[in-house]
Amino acid sequence: MNFGGHKTRVLSDGQLSLHASIVTIGAFDGVHRGHQRLIGDAVEEARHAGLPSVVMTFDPPPKVFFGRAARLSRLDDKLARIAQLGPDYVVVASFTRSYSARSPERFLADIARFGPRRILVGADFRFGAKQAGDVALLARHFDVRLAETLHCRAGEVVSSSRIRALRSEGRATEAAQLQGCRGAAALLAGRLQIQDMRYGEASHD
Repeated sequence: MNFGGHKTRVLSDGQLSLHASIVTIGAFDGVHRGHQRLIGDAVEEARHAGLPSVVMTFDPPPKVFFGRAARLSRLDDKLARIAQLGPDYVVVASFTRSYSARSPERFLADIARFGPRRILVGADFRFGAKQAGDVALLARHFDVRLAETLHCRAGEVVSSSRIRALRSEGRATEAAQLQGCRGAAALLAGRLQIQDMRYGEASHD
């Protein structure tokens, strides 16, 4: 939950330039409990280091864009759920055909604008055209920390794929537990914590 007393600034790809920050990157579709832990860890590390925290995400999620998965949450819901975790910035990259064709090197240059002291990602994180970039390549350019795998009580890995499978089986309650849903009131609170700057000026710190 965001107790910092400040709003999370939401920006488009290319709007944010920072001297230093702690960054986490992912599709974060559904912002499930595993995502929440990863973003929360990045926010905590940034506060401890006295640096801004940056969450970079994609809309639509790449798997959704390529037709390999159904969307778990709308963008406004995703942003509200992320904002409750207290990051200083959320950067939303519009995932289009041209964006998906960017080289891994172009993606790395885009990330470098945030001045990342450390980047937190999942172990299966891929980037660039044809998913040519991986965690090993990312780690050659930045200090990378991998997310710890989170399991549910039944021992299953908490993942967007698992949540989709539970929904398709009609097990909505179990899916909601893995997603860590807090209800409509929490989403409203999250929306009130957002300062949407995607159509305004770029931010430089």
